Amino acid sequence: MAETAANSLRFHVQRLPAQPAADPGRPLVVFLHGLVVDNLSSFYCPLALPVARSGHEVLLYDLRGHGRTERPATGYDADTAVRDLLALLAALDEGALGTRPRPVHLVGNSYGSTLAVHTALARPDLVAGLTLLEPPLSGPWVENMVDTLSAAALSLEDSAVPAELRSLRLRKAANLTAIADELLNRTTLIDDIAAGRTFTAADYARLRCPVLVVCGEHSELVPGALEMARRTPRCTVEILPGLGHDVLKETSGSLRKAVLTHLDAVADPRRTEELVS
Repeated sequence: MAETAANSLRFHVQRLPAQPAADPGRPLVVFLHGLVVDNLSSFYCPLALPVARSGHEVLLYDLRGHGRTERPATGYDADTAVRDLLALLAALDEGALGTRPRPVHLVGNSYGSTLAVHTALARPDLVAGLTLLEPPLSGPWVENMVDTLSAAALSLEDSAVPAELRSLRLRKAANLTAIADELLNRTTLIDDIAAGRTFTAADYARLRCPVLVVCGEHSELVPGALEMARRTPRCTVEILPGLGHDVLKETSGSLRKAVLTHLDAVADPRRTEELVS
């Protein structure tokens, strides 16, 4: 396990070298996973390995409190998540806090997509491109998310499920359940999500980097993705037929093709016109 200290926490980090070696000018591809039960492994096989094998250097890490990263009681708001990422890049000598930072391309899944957008708004000099998978961007998503997390917290509080899973030798499921219980019942995660805000038309207008949004055909998040595309200067939306919210787990080939095409276009300025067609 690789650990890196940043913003007063220990983060679980994995780096995948580009194969073949990447052009030094290519952005570093950073993956941001979703809430509670997700961690860096959610990306590993579906996208991270194919991206690295297509010539992009990859960085994966467990967000604050998730997976094998340290789990403090507080700090689960979007602003802190952005500071975590910037500090982590600086600790890894990527120069995110310097005067001439190395560009990054952020790939976010579900809530990780909202963190990617917050980062692009905070540091437009750093973020060269965004790939957003099933992003909860607008509408009542905050309220719905808080309701879902609160219900899960109640079901997990003082639950015997983790012990039962361990007795059945289902170690991975037991660990994920225990982490979910700690996050939902022993940190400020739910309160921090509840205090968050949705993005505005003005926010979208400020995004100058190329953006790809990928949603499942039956996802309730499609309207928000289309609204973002209308408001964002360089944004395209790809709808994957027959799928719902979890496109990362429900598909492979079509998602992989869309993401790799977008990454290659962002990395090659000569292909910029492909991103706005």
